[in-house]
Amino acid sequence: MPSELPAVSVVIPCRNDAALLEACLLSLARQTVPPREIVVVDNNSSDASAEVARRFGARVVYEPVAGIPAAASAGYDAAAEELDEVSVIARCDADCVLPADWIARIREAFAADPQLEVLSGPGVFYGLPRVPALLLSRLYLGSYYLAMGAALAHWPFFGSNLALRAGSWREVSGEVHRNDAQMHDDVCLSFHLGQGRRCRLDPNLVVGMAPRAVQSRTGLALRFRRAFHTLAGHWPGEYPWVRWSRRFRGRAGAAAAPARG
Repeated sequence: MPSELPAVSVVIPCRNDAALLEACLLSLARQTVPPREIVVVDNNSSDASAEVARRFGARVVYEPVAGIPAAASAGYDAAAEELDEVSVIARCDADCVLPADWIARIREAFAADPQLEVLSGPGVFYGLPRVPALLLSRLYLGSYYLAMGAALAHWPFFGSNLALRAGSWREVSGEVHRNDAQMHDDVCLSFHLGQGRRCRLDPNLVVGMAPRAVQSRTGLALRFRRAFHTLAGHWPGEYPWVRWSRRFRGRAGAAAAPARG
């Protein structure tokens, strides 16, 4: 049975992205349903990022430890302080442009499924001609989903378009590798939240994202290095075959369990 629509607070890690952050916050200001709160995490910015955030009414949290894992975790912590267990923390990046119904659809998804803990969706590159943007986005994210999905034994979360229950974050906030700047924070979170919990990838919940990830060999190489580093940081206890075995055992156990009347 659907539950009440939950409150949704938005977390945006940011470092020296004032111009892109302004576009992101403008898209949040145009939401059909406004977020309860916007938390912008200033990760040692030397530009006007914090001033832009305050101008749009966001709460600015300063995180001195460099790196997205530390910044995202600080944002989740700050948002969770103001939320009950079933409320939702939505996460995007400073270079995202969000559709006007993003918050509304997140609320509806969590209300429709009270057991849902994590919701994620893909992105499409903006600022490029439509066809190349779609092709590059599918190639980039398709490779991510397939490679990380094979390693995780389930679809990975995508940090540019992510929402999770505040209570779920509290359960794993002490386990994630928040002080390792070389980690992919969304993959790390996928390791700690993605198995044995109800998580969903919604291919229709799409956000716009800047094409910076695919505009240079250096950027792509950095993402590959961080991917391997993130996987290795969770091994050997979370080797792919360990996770796949755990997944199939869980399915077998669920099939063998007696029905509850």
